[in-house]
Amino acid sequence: MAIINKGFGARRRQHDDRIPPGQYLTNDFPVLSAGPTPSISLSEWTLGIEVPGRQARRWTWDEFMALPQEDITVDIHCVTAWSKLGTSWRGVSLDVLLGEDVDPDGFVMAHSYGGYTTNVPLEDVLDGKAWIAHTFDGEPLDPEHGGPARLLIPHLYFWKSAKWVEHLKVMDSDVPGFWETNGYHNHGDPWKEERYW
Repeated sequence: MAIINKGFGARRRQHDDRIPPGQYLTNDFPVLSAGPTPSISLSEWTLGIEVPGRQARRWTWDEFMALPQEDITVDIHCVTAWSKLGTSWRGVSLDVLLGEDVDPDGFVMAHSYGGYTTNVPLEDVLDGKAWIAHTFDGEPLDPEHGGPARLLIPHLYFWKSAKWVEHLKVMDSDVPGFWETNGYHNHGDPWKEERYW
């Protein structure tokens, strides 16, 4: 006898070229987290960037909001098999935050308020592929969805888009993050179904 949990499969798959293999389409925005939702006031929120050979940077909320902003419309895909199409976000590109002289052969570790981490190759966050997003569907990002700000890397499974991002550390070599050390795939491409090791 199969055990089926709502939101984790047993859904009829829709044929749509925008939906990766093994995914189903949802109009909801399911909330899945590894722990409790942190409460971060905008007056205390900061975003830090560490790049080898450079002085570390840190922005307050007001400084972050003064950076060049972009509106982004993308499809998102969760490792638990749901996909949501045409989602609308606003945020700051990692190209702006990391600068032009970052070696794309490196890696970045996202660190979140609450202790969550996830690792991503730099080639997956540069050239207009990733943002720190603060707005979803025209409204400030809800804490349950990673507000006040989260990483947004839409071409990878959504666990790579770390909620409640606090700082990014650029590294020369790869180090697994939270879910990657607990059995999830190190890269997470939904089109290749890179769900687990």
